[in-house]
Amino acid sequence: MSLCSSFNVFAPYSPKPKTIFKDSKFIAQFQVKSSPLALKFQTHESSASLKFKRARLKPISSLDSGISEIATSSSFRNKSPKDINVLVVGSTGYIGRFVVKELIKRGFNVTAVAREKSGIRGKNDKEETLKQLQGANVCFSDVTELDVLEKSIENLGFGIDVVVSCLASRNGGIKDSWKIDYEATKNSLVAGKKFGAKHFVLLSAICVQKPLLEFQRAKLKFEAELMDLAEKQDSSFTYSIVRPTAFFKSLGGQVEIVKDGKPYVMFGDGKLCACKPISEQDLAAFIADCVLEENKINQVLPIGGPGKALTPLEQGEILFRILGREPKFLKVPIEIMDFVIGVLDSIAKIFPSVGEAAEFGKIGRYYAAESMLILDPETGEYSEEKTPSYGKDTLEDFFAKVIREGMAGQELGEQFF
Repeated sequence: MSLCSSFNVFAPYSPKPKTIFKDSKFIAQFQVKSSPLALKFQTHESSASLKFKRARLKPISSLDSGISEIATSSSFRNKSPKDINVLVVGSTGYIGRFVVKELIKRGFNVTAVAREKSGIRGKNDKEETLKQLQGANVCFSDVTELDVLEKSIENLGFGIDVVVSCLASRNGGIKDSWKIDYEATKNSLVAGKKFGAKHFVLLSAICVQKPLLEFQRAKLKFEAELMDLAEKQDSSFTYSIVRPTAFFKSLGGQVEIVKDGKPYVMFGDGKLCACKPISEQDLAAFIADCVLEENKINQVLPIGGPGKALTPLEQGEILFRILGREPKFLKVPIEIMDFVIGVLDSIAKIFPSVGEAAEFGKIGRYYAAESMLILDPETGEYSEEKTPSYGKDTLEDFFAKVIREGMAGQELGEQFF
């Protein structure tokens, strides 16, 4: 899942990780084997040295006159969906599962890459994974090992036209972010391109506009290299980068609490952050659109759900209205989080292993204060008007469903909070 789009500081059902990494250094440099199709990627850098051009952070890349020519030259776009081979990595994640179903529904020949033990903490075996991904050709492999992934794709016996990546780190920690959001995602690009892929659809996150966290920096590094590949190295290769706002499930963590009569908890006055939440079905449909639609070629595509942007205060008011109760809020000073993070950062200077815990605290602080909307580069403010909307599912309908059926199947993953 995309941590940036699906994080709730107050989600009571999200388990804490059982271990903390022993140091806060980044993973070793990723090596790409030389071959005629090997990509000219940049070498791995620490977060301190990562610098991104301002142009890379613009919400939407401008269309150029060459898009129609590129679309025409990519032979897969002239085929019917049943003849287009789509490789989906991150297929067992929260959004990945819906993307696989949507692509199958549209008639594509879908190959879903999955681990032998998938799901949160590897709870699903092969049989359960095959059941979840019914209709797809399931390829059990390891996206963190390039040679293993390449061998698995080779064994399929057919080429790849499009790669769709729904990969995302499970907890947003420093090591996991670079291993998954950057290296594993890069592996899927290298391997896919080696076996013929001409288009790459990336599920990223809208919060990378303001990169203060390691997983955001990891995502941005890959985004930059993907753009460079298509725009400077191989003009026949294209991409679509999807940056969604908050997922419904990230906002449902307090439904059961409020249903039990407890107050709705929020930071400050409840207006510090806003979003246009999008359902998993609507997001999956938008990602599937990116496979063939020419107006999404070589684009960075921020996307939200239908309707106006909602603050935590407004989200709570919706929930109380559905329950037919008077609103009851608990407002927590955000300075509490600043104090905790400051203490953890100080301890981390002496005990590096605490660096991961400090990062988890920063993640919570980020989503308590930053809106999941387009960041206007001219004003430096988040803009509801400039954040595109898509789909038909509303947060109010989602809340009503959770009140009736609970949050089963909506687990957030292995976040610290």
